[in-house]
Amino acid sequence: MTTSPTLVLGADLRVNRLGFGAMRLTDGWTGQPRGGRDHAIAVARRAVELGVTFIDTADSYGLGANEELLAEALYPYPEGLVIATKAGQSRPGPELWRPLGRPEYLRQQAELSLRRLRVERIDLFQLHRVDPQVPFADQVGALRQLQDAGKIRHIGLSEVGIPHIEQARAIADVVSVQNLYHLTDRRHESVLDHCAAHGIAFIPWLPVANGRHARSAGPIAAVAAEVGATPAQVSLAWLLHHARVSLPIPGTGSLAHLAENVAAGAVELTDDQVKRLDDLDS
Repeated sequence: MTTSPTLVLGADLRVNRLGFGAMRLTDGWTGQPRGGRDHAIAVARRAVELGVTFIDTADSYGLGANEELLAEALYPYPEGLVIATKAGQSRPGPELWRPLGRPEYLRQQAELSLRRLRVERIDLFQLHRVDPQVPFADQVGALRQLQDAGKIRHIGLSEVGIPHIEQARAIADVVSVQNLYHLTDRRHESVLDHCAAHGIAFIPWLPVANGRHARSAGPIAAVAAEVGATPAQVSLAWLLHHARVSLPIPGTGSLAHLAENVAAGAVELTDDQVKRLDDLDS
């Protein structure tokens, strides 16, 4: 079981601060389960067995197949499990991603996610990307309408700056922000600080830099050797230490890597080790 610390989303959903990004369970375009259906289902189930209580997916992961696989693996969902999904990022081709934030599209995708996840209300529904062709207030307004209708519980944003967060908060309560962030890429440090100041969960995606932090040489590996952990675990432990509102979502299709990631919640770092890791971005 995980020993990671916890945080509360929206004052009523307490989750362990090491989540699971489900994207890698399915092929991004065809939706075929990676490693076969039985294996992908086993990974999802094992995440919950290990104590993960926050799973992140999206309507565009495998064109909905990722949500369907999670439902097949985990429904009926155990008490306390939060499955967050996203809409607003379309897939017009295998290698293409395009923001699509028209209100009618967001409402449609929410209905489809409800059906695929087999729930009556989505705990956390996130705007996957801001569509520059649609007034931002209309995009957030669509999510607020879904919330008022009881279709979603909480609203989150993804890949946004402070101005968008504040504009959204004037329309609806925003409980989370999901941005690219990890030990060696802190371009959104000011956003993280803003979230911490306002009690908004910050969800770093790509938290181990697409595997680059798992290398067996370098300063991260040196700290890992000192604490008896792996470099990837140290990278995740740093995220947990760096900000109390951080909720990393390492993703994997490997049972071994899953167990390694979850165990990062028990890794303790000294002040000196944290400082050395902090200095990697300077």
